[in-house]
Amino acid sequence: MTRDLPTEHQLAVALRVLGEARRDHVVVSLSGAHAYGFPSPDSDLDLKAIHVEPTERLLGLSAPPSSFDRAEVIDGVEIDYTSNELGPVLHGLLAGNGNYLERVLGATPLVASPLLEELRPLARGAISRRYHRHYRGFAHSQRQALEARPTAKKALYVLRTALTGAHLLSTGELVTDVRQLLEPYGFTAATELIDLRQRAERVELAASEHARWGAELERALTVLDQAEARSALPEEPQGRAELEAWLVATRRARLG
Repeated sequence: MTRDLPTEHQLAVALRVLGEARRDHVVVSLSGAHAYGFPSPDSDLDLKAIHVEPTERLLGLSAPPSSFDRAEVIDGVEIDYTSNELGPVLHGLLAGNGNYLERVLGATPLVASPLLEELRPLARGAISRRYHRHYRGFAHSQRQALEARPTAKKALYVLRTALTGAHLLSTGELVTDVRQLLEPYGFTAATELIDLRQRAERVELAASEHARWGAELERALTVLDQAEARSALPEEPQGRAELEAWLVATRRARLG
């Protein structure tokens, strides 16, 4: 395994959690530091999933919950598992929810059903400039968290979010690994932050480093805003009818 992937022990715990969930997963993706290119030896395991409910459960008076969460330490592994039902996820893709897009188009799925390959081109067809709001809002909230407690991890989260959003708006391509985005967008110096981050989960920044990276992160937010202003993506999502037809077909296949 590369340093970015979970250890065999972490994977064993993850598979145990997924087995206990007993859900029909469309995809289970690695999120967090493992997907963003800067895990440390003590990084937790972020599992973000999409599941599909049996259609009969959706037709009754008591609809099942649309999301499930589990966060705990199991055999020394910190697990954060979240799964959302397919229908709300498709609504979210149309609305510009980057969390859902990263589950569908992310490069690090632990579980991938045949439905994922059907969904991916539909999701790509629905990408619009609405995603700017998601990535701008998330980067801004992480920027505020950095001010409260300046760490290498929080600085990288701001940078990763801003550059992922900028690249999506510029090219229509989703890239979550920040290392692939540093050189194209002029942030190669941030490899220093990655080196710091990979030493441990929480490495605090000195005051001088905080000021230095604060200026760089503001520049990253500007890059994101400029990408939105120049984007060739449509203002509104396309392909709603195709997504709906696919969802109906998927529901029908699970009826009875």
